[in-house]
Formats: sequence, structure tokens, C-alpha cells
Amino acid sequence: MPDAPRGEGPDGSPTAQHGSLAPEHRAVLRRWAEEGGALATRASVVLLAADGLRDAEISRRLGVSRQTVGSWRQRWTSAGLDGLEHRPRTGRPATVDEAEVVTRTLLAPGGSGASRAIARELGLSHATVAGIRRRWRLGHDEARAPSVPTRPPLPAAAVWVMGLYVDPLRAVLLVGTRRGADRSAVAGTVIGTEVLAGLDRALEAALSAAKARQDSRDGGPGPGGADGLAEYLAEAGRSHPDLDLHAITLWDAGAGPVPPLYEGEVTCHQIPARSSWRTFLRAMIALDSTSHPESSRRVYLDLAAELERYATARSDRPCTAVRWLRENVAGHLAARHPAGRPGGPARSQSWSGVNQIDLGSFNECVVIETVRLSGTITRGEIAHRTGLTQQSVSRIARSLLDRGILIEDAQRRATSGKPRTPVRLCGTAAHALGIHIDPEVLTAVVIDLDGAIVCTRTRPVTPDTDPAEFVERVAALGRETLAEARGAVREDGFLGIGVAVPGPVDIASGTVLGPPLMSAWGDLPLLYLLKDHFPCPVLMEKDSTAAAAGERWIGRDRRARDFAYLYLGTGVGTGLYLNGDIYRGISSNAGEFGQLCAIALGRVGKDGRPEILPECNPPVSVPDLAVRGGMRPVPPLPLAPTASGTTASGSTASGSTTSGSTAAYLAVGGAAAAGDPAAVGAVREVAQAVGRGALGLVDLLDIDLIVLGGPFFTEDVAGFYLDEITRTVNEFPTARRLRRVEVEPSVLSAEAAAVGAASTIFHATFTPRLRGREGRARHLPVG
Repeated sequence: MPDAPRGEGPDGSPTAQHGSLAPEHRAVLRRWAEEGGALATRASVVLLAADGLRDAEISRRLGVSRQTVGSWRQRWTSAGLDGLEHRPRTGRPATVDEAEVVTRTLLAPGGSGASRAIARELGLSHATVAGIRRRWRLGHDEARAPSVPTRPPLPAAAVWVMGLYVDPLRAVLLVGTRRGADRSAVAGTVIGTEVLAGLDRALEAALSAAKARQDSRDGGPGPGGADGLAEYLAEAGRSHPDLDLHAITLWDAGAGPVPPLYEGEVTCHQIPARSSWRTFLRAMIALDSTSHPESSRRVYLDLAAELERYATARSDRPCTAVRWLRENVAGHLAARHPAGRPGGPARSQSWSGVNQIDLGSFNECVVIETVRLSGTITRGEIAHRTGLTQQSVSRIARSLLDRGILIEDAQRRATSGKPRTPVRLCGTAAHALGIHIDPEVLTAVVIDLDGAIVCTRTRPVTPDTDPAEFVERVAALGRETLAEARGAVREDGFLGIGVAVPGPVDIASGTVLGPPLMSAWGDLPLLYLLKDHFPCPVLMEKDSTAAAAGERWIGRDRRARDFAYLYLGTGVGTGLYLNGDIYRGISSNAGEFGQLCAIALGRVGKDGRPEILPECNPPVSVPDLAVRGGMRPVPPLPLAPTASGTTASGSTASGSTTSGSTAAYLAVGGAAAAGDPAAVGAVREVAQAVGRGALGLVDLLDIDLIVLGGPFFTEDVAGFYLDEITRTVNEFPTARRLRRVEVEPSVLSAEAAAVGAASTIFHATFTPRLRGREGRARHLPVG
């Protein structure tokens, strides 16, 4: 009988042949053997076999039967590490891992997390699973916060995963709780099993690296130790003052208890007695991500990246520990103001969204969309265009007329029969507030259902503004704009607030991620901070995507086909309208245009990374190119006041000027319109770069309409951009003989992003869809 299978297993996994174990497999097996438990024996069998021992000798050393040795060697050969893991078996398990039950319950797809379904999967009784759910307070009708049975137990409060510390001696999970916080409705599965699987792989690599570093020090304590953990907990206390922090030891290699730091500020816990540290970590991540929308995939992808950086750190640049801390997610809990507090949000006001406009059927949305695109249309024409029966159209139209969404127009004479009465949208039936956040100015507009602007207000802002003060400014601007529009907006017709921000943005958690020229506001959970100020639906959108939504809504039949919206702001972005809806992509960041331009122009660094093109930041590149071309710097131009009595920069109209790059851009634009050669050359050079990126869009998406807009698509420079991009996208595409690409100016005003942000509320409410889209429900939630 051979000692061990030779070569590779059927799935390519390494066998237990002497010396054939890959280093990464050997490291995992050694750690399992040292941790003890059932996996220790199995790992020891494979390690001894790899060292050339026969079955009989392995059996004698480990005190198990030869049949057991042969069984685990065969499992290793056929399935590698997975073959050594526990497999379901008939009968009740010897031990029940409560954390595994919790994880399966929280992440079960399609509502399959019922106790009986989980019990069948794990081979447990229904009563056992139901008991675990009761102990953790995971019932659907459970009003209290979940209970986590650590030792000692965590307080019954909302729980967030806030950090992870790993060094060669131990791993500590940092969680935060806050008493008195409202228990969030379950957010749905924000992360999936593939994210947890990626975390498992990254954690395995990090633990293997930690073990190797400990071995290289001959068992010494290393440079981190208790002092490193103490510093980490001190940093966590400073970073998250609004939370009660708890350090839960996942495992330790004789390092001793967590140092008793900051009595009353960081409390120490052990994992539950009925859970392993691996399943407990998964359960806490699942509990956090399904309870709090801000705990999105991005948060745990960041954690996985931190673990991978630790695992792959170079020997000449050692990384002593994983010290991951997430951004503060609880600031909005502390920011709640009592009703009526001066300067705080007036919760008693009526801007709370409506249920009256909730649409009862897909067909109602189809009728509204048909009327919106047509402007004015008869019931018979609606039936003809939609394919609905005349009776259905009449019933739906009567319902919409009763609710004030449609109104009847003047009758039309007919060649036969009674006169026909056309219908149209009632613009005053619904309103929405849109807020655009820009590095230099905040803009807020209220628009009606027809897209008409009711009022506009602006306020200056600087990129170094403190985040808390910045949120207060945004909220105050929104309240002021709503107060100004109060006479024109029906109390029962205000649908909500749309916020447009520069990308990239994490829509799932409402977080702005490193926006250009706004570094002080990076990783700011803006959406949930604003929700504390407004008791109505609030949606967040990337500014270029919001502009495309506004273009589609207000453009009506002129934009009733696929198009790409090129948004010229602080950077050039793209909003895409494809196949009858806004296209956001899997992370809602579709349309990052700058890299596409860089690749098209061959501007790539030595490492293969596309360059950050200055041409894709028009307010900076156009003035620079003009000066290099010989144009003398032009003084900033005064701006005309807006209807609210402020200029576009937010200062008073008297003697006001723009500031910074915006003023220089407007000055060069004016010179280009007057024929200055250097100014014309600068604008054309930037337009050519944008045109090359637009060419890539046309070839990739096979579209025949490009729309140009944004705050830097001004009247002075519009002709240059339109001419250059039209030429490029029609002369150079591969399929140029099959289509003519139209390049048109936007129908939106200079406040394109703000108007578009408000339009996203209408788009989410009224646009017909056969499939629901995450985060854009038909019935917008109230408050």
C-alpha cells in the first residue's frame, strides 16, 4: 500500500507527498494544528504525511486509527483545504455554532432565512435555531436592538463594526454601540457571501503572514505587542467619540488580556462561548451590514484591502500590525437637534414627503410617461401609443385627474363624434428640491413637475470648510430655499430632496469618497447626516448622472432615446441614459470620463496607470493654456445677481467678482468669444481632448446623441466645444457610415446638476419600470 497519493489531486490540489506542500498551504495547516480542535488532527495528518511518514507511524503519533489517517489523506488529495473542513452529516451536530446560524439568518437570499430553512441547511432542529434567534434578538417583530452574547455581553444597543487589529500575537475586533439610537429597519443584504469569502481569504493570508513574522523572531514579542494595541485603541477613542467602544478578543497566542485602557471608554470582551472566532467575525459583519445602510460593501472591501496590504508587505518595509479603523458613522446620531432648537431643523414643518402621489400600477406610470413626453395628448392617442385599452386609459386618467396629477386642456374639435379633451401634467402637482455641492459654491433649486424652476439660492463654500460646518451650511441652504418656495409648493405635493455630489460616491452608504478639490470632506457620510435635518426622502446621485436624469425629464420627447451627457464641471464626467433608464453601474459610479480620455490620447504612466489629464479640468486647464499661448491674464469679471439677490459665488451683487479658477475660465471664455487667438486655441485644445473621450463613448455604446452641459459649458465657449466634438465623433468612429451622431447643448440651465438632482426624485417616482432597482423604490419612503 503506498504511503501517500502522488502528484496532484483531481482538482489540482497538492497531495501529501513528501515536500510537496505549497508554502501557503503548509502555513495554514500549521496554524490549524496549533489552534487545537477537530481541524488540528486533520492538519497534523497531512503535515506528517508530507514529511514522509507512513500511515502506521502517523496513527501511532496522533493516537488515531489507520483508517482515520487514510480518510483524511484522501480528503486532502481530493479537495485540498476544503476537504478538511467540516461537512454536513446526518443527525444533530455535536456542537452548535450560534454565530453560523446568525450569519445564515441575516444573509439568507430572497427571505429564505426562516428558522426551518436554516435548520435544514445546518442539520439542526427548528427549536434550536429559533432559540438562537431569540437569544440574539433577530426576530422580524423584535422592537429592541440585537443582543450579542459576548463575555461579558454587549449592551442592548445598535452595533457597528468599527475596526480590526491583528498582530502576530492576537486579533481584536472593535465594535461600537450607542444607547438610545433608533433601531434601523433592516437595510437588506448590503454585502454578499462573495464579500465575506474575499474577507476570509484576505484574513487567512494576513494570519499566515503574522505567523511567519512571529516565527522569524524566534517567538519574540515583536515591535507591536501590547503597546501597539494600546496605541490603536487610543486612536480609536479619539476617532469615534460618539460611540461606546468594545474590544472583543478573537484569538490570542498567549498575549494575555487586552490592556485595560481608558476605564469606561473601551471595554474588553471575549467571543461567545458557543461560537468560533471566524464565524463570530462573519456574524458581526452580517449584523452591521444588514442593520445600517452606511455599512456597505465598500467598508468591508476596504478591510480586505488592508489585510492584503499587511500580508504582502515587503520585508524591507515591514508592517507590524493590521490597524484598520473605519470612518465615523455615528456623527449623524449626535447631530440630531430637538424640534424648535434655534438653528436646528424644524421637524414640525410640513416638508415630509407625500403618500398621495404613490402610484398604484405600472400602467399608471406608463400613462404619466406618455403624457409627459407628449406635453398635451388625448386619451385615444395615449391608448394608441401605449397599447392599453381605451377603457384602461380612461380609468387611469380619471384617477390621475382626481389626484391632481393630470389636468384637462381645452377641447379639440373632431371631424366626427364629440370633441376630444386632451390632458397634460399639472406642473404644480409635485415639487422637489435639488442641491448641488461644488468645491466653490452650493446651489439649491426647487422645481415643479414640468421642470420649471420655482426659486434658486446659492451659498459660497471653501474646500477647507470643517465637515460639520459644511453639513450645517448645506442643510441651512435647503431650508432657506424651501421657505422661499413655500407659497408656490403644495404642502401635500413635496416629494423629497435630491443631492448631486462630485464622484466617486458610495450611494449605498451615502458617503462622498475623496471628491476632487474637496479633500476635507472625504469619506463623509453626507446622505445620512442630511437625513437628520430633513424628515422627507433624500436621494444622493453623482453630479453627472443627476444632470443626465434632469436632461431626460425636462427634455421630454427631445431626449426620448439613448444619450450620453458630458458634464463640464470641476472635471468632466458622463451621465448615461441607456435602454430607457439612467445607467449607474454596479457601484453607481458609471461615467468616469477622465481615464477614457487619457487612454484615447495615449497618456499613460510608466506603470500603465492612465494619467490625470489637466484638459479634463476645464476651469484650470483653459486659463493655463491661454497664458502659455501668449494671452495676458484678464481681471475677473463681475457677475450679475441672481433672482435671490446673490451672485453665482454667493456674495452680494454690489461690486462682486468670481474667485479662483472659475473667474479665470470665464475671462478666457469671454476673450475666445471676442476672437483672441490664444484664448481660442486654449478652448479648442481642451475641446479636442474631450472629443477624443467622446469618440470612445460613441464606439463603445453605439449611441447617436451626445449632450453637452454643466457650469463650464458657457455661452462664450459652447460653439467651440460643439464644433470640435461633432467633428471628432462623426469623422473617426468605426461605424461612421451607419450613423450620424448629433451633439447638442443641454436643455438645462447653468444649474444643471441641481435641477437634475431634483429630477431624480421625479425619475424615481414616475418612470415606469418592470423591475425594481435597489435604492430607487417606486414609493419613496416618508422620513
